[in-house]
Amino acid sequence: MTSIPSIPASEQEKYSSAISLSDMEIFIFPELLYSLVYANLISPRIWAWKEDPWFAKLDTMKPYKRIQRLKQFIIDHYEFNLDLDTWGLTTKEEELKRFAPFIDEETLSRSNALFGYEGDKHYFTLDIRKHFGLDKYTSNTIPYWKTETVEAMDAFQYKENYRVGAGECVSLSTLYAAALYIICDIPLEDIFLIATPLHSQNFILVNDGVLTNNRRLVTKNMWFNGTDLTGKAQRALRNEDVTIVANNLGHIHTFYPDATLPPEQFQRFKSKLNTFTTTEITFEILANFLRERSEFQPCFQIKYLRHGKPQYLPAERAYAYEHGSPYKVSENATRDKLLDQIDELDFYTEPIEKRIQLTKLADHLKNNSISHIDQDSLKDLAQKIDCCPDILTERSVIEALIDFVHLKPRLPDATGKKHATPPAVPIQPGMTRDQIYAALTSMRDQNPVADLAFYASRDLSNTHWQPFLIAALQRNPVIIQATQELDDLALITMLQDLPNHSIYDGTRIAQPDEVWNFQRGDGLERAIALATCLRARHPEQEMKLTVKPDSATLQIEATVHTFPSHKGLQHEITL
Repeated sequence: MTSIPSIPASEQEKYSSAISLSDMEIFIFPELLYSLVYANLISPRIWAWKEDPWFAKLDTMKPYKRIQRLKQFIIDHYEFNLDLDTWGLTTKEEELKRFAPFIDEETLSRSNALFGYEGDKHYFTLDIRKHFGLDKYTSNTIPYWKTETVEAMDAFQYKENYRVGAGECVSLSTLYAAALYIICDIPLEDIFLIATPLHSQNFILVNDGVLTNNRRLVTKNMWFNGTDLTGKAQRALRNEDVTIVANNLGHIHTFYPDATLPPEQFQRFKSKLNTFTTTEITFEILANFLRERSEFQPCFQIKYLRHGKPQYLPAERAYAYEHGSPYKVSENATRDKLLDQIDELDFYTEPIEKRIQLTKLADHLKNNSISHIDQDSLKDLAQKIDCCPDILTERSVIEALIDFVHLKPRLPDATGKKHATPPAVPIQPGMTRDQIYAALTSMRDQNPVADLAFYASRDLSNTHWQPFLIAALQRNPVIIQATQELDDLALITMLQDLPNHSIYDGTRIAQPDEVWNFQRGDGLERAIALATCLRARHPEQEMKLTVKPDSATLQIEATVHTFPSHKGLQHEITL
């Protein structure tokens, strides 16, 4: 067996963070983001999906069709979980003390939602902290906001009020990244993870690009369709700074001077993303723009021939009728069908004063699409959009239209970064789970993320135990809070009575809050959970954990508690 690489003293915090995987920890230690992708790659869970009939004949489909199949599977099997109380609370002081050697509070407050980040002016109008449930954390108390492994996501089916699996945005993005490789044969180099202070998404280099947004997908055409759903998918890239960009070759972080993502990979990502978020102005795009920016609709009217006679409809009435209809104002092929469904009383028999006819603009743009950098054509278009001055000016319409057709995401600045890329883990499409496991194992000494992957996967047969136990004893507040009314004997009885079933296969181990949230655990997991609760109650008492292939014993001074275990591990440690 390959020896387990030692952990330098300066890296202890990072390695224990690979177990707990909170939002703050991933920001501080960006290597952790991709370590979870690797952990999901070597988990048997996603590989088992390949046997599901839903993915039959997947090899006959083109890449985007495969990705669509994957999307529907994820929608059917996972919910988006925005309950920040799931993994309990900590304090700003405690986390700042932990992170002081790595980052200062001012920097953290500019980039982390739990330390005061609120996004740009657009987010203020949305009251984004209230939207994410952060508004109730106004003191020094903050939620852990942990990221789940695929096993923890699956285990939400055992939690009250959940019907299927669940996970927050980083959990879903790392799940997607692993599944895109395993199920859809997308090369890891073509899957980029994007982290902002309030969100995490993936950008996939397939066709014109595909963006994941929690469980859903956004194509380039969808990016510009002006719907509410797309607006939500755009929110992070439009209104937040991107803090981390990563793929299997490395990462770049907005604040750290060192980057491991090769410059040519980052440039490739930037170029593809810029193309994805930019389009030319056509009539379809203009109509989509008006769908999103409804405040401009009163500038426009739509001409329609009914029984050979022209009629004129306020644009806002047409867009109102889109709801519940398969027909769209923006689609030449279906627009007349939409208008035909509208009550004739909504139409005017004469052109509506001080409104531009969309149909005239359609004729103008039919063979003259406009680039957002073509100033002469934009000026000409502005003259045609001569809105009445008491509503809006053509200038504001044009400025908003340019903003709609061209977004430049606020990515990390690579200027001046020191690039040092470790040897890549040799993972190619078509490899088996065992081959990937072997590849990661062989690179642990050379690639830090490969080593961290085994800690993120909670495999105690192939990692040092100390990081896992540090995370277990110090960062699992849920079980401590939930059992505080039980005396010691009742606590022990409750843990002994839980089903002796782990949410993890083999020698992988659940953290105490996972045991509590999902109300099950192997004997070793329950023994560690007991140690966590008793350490919080009796910090002065010495505890010793003795693990054998079929049992786990926790000794607290002269008292011994033994749990049956099926993990096959052997270890002895004083806690």
